[in-house]
Amino acid sequence: MDKEIDTVKKSEYKQIVELWEASVRATHHFLKEEDIRYFKPLILNTYLDAVALRCMRDDGGKIVGFLGVADQNLEMLFIDPQYRGKKIGKTLLQYAIAHMEVKKVDVNEQNEQAVGFYEHCGFETIKRSKLDSLGKPYPTLHMELKK
Repeated sequence: MDKEIDTVKKSEYKQIVELWEASVRATHHFLKEEDIRYFKPLILNTYLDAVALRCMRDDGGKIVGFLGVADQNLEMLFIDPQYRGKKIGKTLLQYAIAHMEVKKVDVNEQNEQAVGFYEHCGFETIKRSKLDSLGKPYPTLHMELKK
């Protein structure tokens, strides 16, 4: 698989949301079904347009991982469950740090794999919120890249 980073076209948003949902179901076991149904249209209709999107594709051009960045903050990073463990997340994150000036990320505390991933990649927790940004009862860790 080519390790080239690509942009995402608006016509690919449906594919991005399908990848998001598969990734969330594989990693966010603490979310309720109603939460996934709540977030899905928000991601498609609001959140994707609010970030700079980049992706990685398989040899056939299918998106297998993507990220979204706004104001030096990594707002989203999701990998197709079939492609986890293949350095796609790390490659995307390193690109975002080097080329999109990412310095911060907020991560659900209950997503222990993600917390460990970001710590391994040089982020540290600087603050904890009891609720997520929408006021839902999912504690959030606010992490920054170590200087």
